[in-house]
Amino acid sequence: MNDPNWRLPEVPSFDLTSTDVEHGGALPTSARSGIMGAGGDDRSPALAWSDAPEGTQSFVLTCYDPDAPTGSGFWHWSVRDIPASTTSLPADAGNPDAGLLPAGAVTGPNEVKLQRFLGAAPPSGHGEHRYFFTLTALDVPTLEVDADASPAVIGFTMLGHVLGRAQLVGVTSTP
Repeated sequence: MNDPNWRLPEVPSFDLTSTDVEHGGALPTSARSGIMGAGGDDRSPALAWSDAPEGTQSFVLTCYDPDAPTGSGFWHWSVRDIPASTTSLPADAGNPDAGLLPAGAVTGPNEVKLQRFLGAAPPSGHGEHRYFFTLTALDVPTLEVDADASPAVIGFTMLGHVLGRAQLVGVTSTP
């Protein structure tokens, strides 16, 4: 399947944009991984959204690479309990030391168990990878999950609370 969300229920969409990456465009070098040796800064792109569904009480943001050669993709980032009043995150909000997330937002662990944004790092020679930044509007103010809940557990827990979904896809490739 081409879209990693193909099994999720259809819900209304809303707008998610970035000044750092166009939908379907290349991720900036800053969004590549330094931790994983891909020559970047592990800097999450700036994101902004509008037209969230009526009744939104919070958001969940994830970044997922379905093209990773793992059999299950690769989760780069998850943030839950983003207040409904929030309409943007600045670049580097995925860096816990920067303190750029809104009060109450909780970053979960990525695939390497770091509670931060982990930049793109496709294996050499693996070709193009897609990075799905997905913002989900929920009808609850918080998700009742453990602090170390994986993005998959967060996705399962929020399933009955989804009001809408916005998505921005960036790409990167290796020679």
